[in-house]
Amino acid sequence: MLKHILNINFFNKMKQFFSSIIGVIMLFAVFAFTNFKADTYKADVKGSKIGWLAKKVTGQHNGGVTLKNGALQVEKGKIVGGEFTMDMTTISCEDIKDAESNGKLVGHLKSDDFFAVAKNPTATFVIKKVDSTGKKGNDETYNITGDLTIKGITNSVTFDTKTVSKGKKITATAKLVFDRALWKIEFRSGKFFENLGDKMIYDDVEMTLNLAFVK
Repeated sequence: MLKHILNINFFNKMKQFFSSIIGVIMLFAVFAFTNFKADTYKADVKGSKIGWLAKKVTGQHNGGVTLKNGALQVEKGKIVGGEFTMDMTTISCEDIKDAESNGKLVGHLKSDDFFAVAKNPTATFVIKKVDSTGKKGNDETYNITGDLTIKGITNSVTFDTKTVSKGKKITATAKLVFDRALWKIEFRSGKFFENLGDKMIYDDVEMTLNLAFVK
């Protein structure tokens, strides 16, 4: 009888012990979820601007493309993720003032020689890795690595960006350079064609990002 009572007491104590452990684990889980949930900042399309610059042997051209949508994930004041989409149907040229010549270049950029816009109307960038490289007041710099998808082809790119936080708004500025050859944009590329002479177009394309996000 005494042995039976001792067994019951032991069982009850073990039950209380495991209940306490489970309670502590649940408390930590709730605490972690509550304190580490990221905030979402949506892209301010009208307040954002994306530019491009491409060079050739005999000169260069520059223009822009419209931001379609995007978002940043922010945790404890720091960027931890995000993405944005560009509307490639809006690609424009800013340096050619003659309307006819401008239209010809833009039409060529939208063709299969370059961005194949009819088949691929958008291009996207998705953040995969974020490293903070410095902070001063509301300004912070990051080294960002992510997947850039153009013409349905995805490659990884890395660039530095500077952000400014003010109230419920974050602005991010960056210069992103990508090698168009990796996205099979081959027109007059020295990597695909020989003896191009002064008709060669350089492979590096520079994008300037001035993006705004609001909570």
